[in-house]
Amino acid sequence: MIKIIAGEKGTGKTATLVEAINAVATEDNNVVCIERGNRLDQLLKHNVRLINMEEYPVKGFDQLLAFIAGICSKDYDLTHIYIDSVRKVISSENIDGIEEFLTSLNAFLEKSSIIATIVVSNSVVSLPEGVKQYL
Repeated sequence: MIKIIAGEKGTGKTATLVEAINAVATEDNNVVCIERGNRLDQLLKHNVRLINMEEYPVKGFDQLLAFIAGICSKDYDLTHIYIDSVRKVISSENIDGIEEFLTSLNAFLEKSSIIATIVVSNSVVSLPEGVKQYL
């Protein structure tokens, strides 16, 4: 299952993300948060695994999908994946290909009970129709 948090810069997407992560970060859940940088490390509960994408050579949606698949193959108990600012994570200002990425990610996640929440820094009206179904 995929959820999208969308909005323009300064609309509180990251605050919403932090609140959502901390709400599910219990002993029963295994949570991963992917971001570029370390800005969330002091805001999240200690049991959330933070992944700083600056440490990995991931560029583009295809490589991000492969990276997520690798995380899932390593951790069978994973329950939630959060991606803060997907454009920063893939090192691109362009979100071309996001529909295909979400379709592929959704197909991959259907085989599990993992919930993925992704922050997209775009106005909701400017998002492609295939992305709006995940809002």
